[in-house]
Formats: sequence, structure tokens, C-alpha cells
Amino acid sequence: MSAIVVGYVPKAEGRAALRHAAKEAKLRGAKLVVVNSAHMGRGVEPEDVVQSAEELDAARRELDEAGVEAEVRQLTRGQDVADDLIAVATETAADLIVIGLRRRSPLGRLILGSNAQRVLLDAPCAVLAVKAEES
Repeated sequence: MSAIVVGYVPKAEGRAALRHAAKEAKLRGAKLVVVNSAHMGRGVEPEDVVQSAEELDAARRELDEAGVEAEVRQLTRGQDVADDLIAVATETAADLIVIGLRRRSPLGRLILGSNAQRVLLDAPCAVLAVKAEES
């Protein structure tokens, strides 16, 4: 069975990525691997990890209700998000990685866009980048 890896954060861009990844998984008959990457030691408090786990449980229930076979992983290894997504995609021999994007200021694009760029350039498979829905 093929796999699709999705980077999930409980924000608009993460929810958009999850929705698109779930649709792709259903269309392809693929297993969905949901990855949330927390960086311990970089300003992330233990309470944040607990809250993130609760949000991941809600995402898991949503996928179950939609009939999507999914594995949910919360990684707290301290690696960059891009490293975690690429590692999971390699481990699962994924056919696709789905990531969510948000609008950034010109300065934000210079400083903060590196994870998406690294996933796009270094992934071992195709990458689908989706924009968050505007509210």
C-alpha cells in the first residue's frame, strides 16, 4: 500500500494540508501518515506538547469519521520540520508529501520559508503545497 505524508499544525495551513491529504489518500487508496513535529528545547513548553497531542487526537477522530486510514505521529526529536517530514517520507516510501503554506511578509519569506523550500527541494517524492483558505 502506498503512503502519503502530511505535515500538520493546528492552524489554517495545517488544516488545509490535512483536508487535501485525506482527499488524496482516499483517491489513491493510500495510507495517510500525519506528522506533527514539536521542537523540544526551542521555546516549546511541555504544556504545548500536551495541547498538540489533544489536537492530533481530534484530527485522528476526524480522519476516522471520514474513513481515511491514518497513522498519527507526534515527533519531539528536536529536528527541523523539514527533516522530520523527509525522514518519515523516506521511511514509509511515501508517494507524496502534503504541506500547508501561509502568506508571509517579504522579510518572513527570507527568514521563515526555509522549511517549505527544503521539503520541496529535498523530498524523496512529489510534494503538494496547499494554501490555507482565507477567512
